[in-house]
Amino acid sequence: MTSNVPLNELGEFLKKRRSELSPRTVGLPETGGPRRVAGLRREEVAQLASISTDYYTRLEQGRMQASAPVLDTLARVLHLDDDERGYLFQLAGKTTTRTRRHGRQKVQPQLQRVLDDLTATPAIVQGRRGDILAWNALAAALVTDFSRIAEKHRNYPRLIFTDPAMRSLYADWEGSARIAVAQVRMEAAKYPEDPRLIELVGELSTRDEQFAQWWGDHRVAARTVGTKTLNHPVVGELVLDWDTLTANTDPDQHLTVWTAAPGSPTHERLRILASWATEQNLSPSASLR
Repeated sequence: MTSNVPLNELGEFLKKRRSELSPRTVGLPETGGPRRVAGLRREEVAQLASISTDYYTRLEQGRMQASAPVLDTLARVLHLDDDERGYLFQLAGKTTTRTRRHGRQKVQPQLQRVLDDLTATPAIVQGRRGDILAWNALAAALVTDFSRIAEKHRNYPRLIFTDPAMRSLYADWEGSARIAVAQVRMEAAKYPEDPRLIELVGELSTRDEQFAQWWGDHRVAARTVGTKTLNHPVVGELVLDWDTLTANTDPDQHLTVWTAAPGSPTHERLRILASWATEQNLSPSASLR
């Protein structure tokens, strides 16, 4: 039986995005009178997309699928960015595909070799849902000793919301947490019936009001690149660029590395942190298998 989860999710996503747009933003005249709904009305979106109001209403109610040209037009009308547009298409494309059951992920040998060679750069490998599959010693020193966390709880979004030390570590904890929620939301479009993902969202929604609020915003983000400022308890402030590489052999495995420009204060502090990690005998994941 085909699940309606993606269709319902698509409808909620469309409603949320149109609620954040004003008529002036999309080039419609302001009537000046009170509006019964936040943002654009359904008929206004339909007008801009050159489709009937009934057609658009059915999309929002999860009662029908949209064609690719209509999705493309709606993405333009609703001013979606690249990540949001990709998310919209993922939701629409999953409605007729049976969700595959996925077994336990293992780090690809190619990624493991790269990880083992990165002795001066913090790096982790994440899998589906943001699960932490592998790490090097410097990543353990930078973030936390992942080996002390039960494997079933070794999940980056979960750590951000449940480990108090993470709130102190991230200078902009809220910004990082919002991105984590948006990345989980993107994962949910790919695997809407993943029981572990459903469990993760349910747990964090119950435990943290901010997670529940931001989950309801329907923001999405892919794992790409960025800059983070960390307040490390041992070496102080670190301004790190992060980048994500995806394995061709398993698109659900991503290598994330944190780097700093040579000669910068952060670069020198990473060297100090690497020495500290050796003194603390922090282990990379490879030695645990």
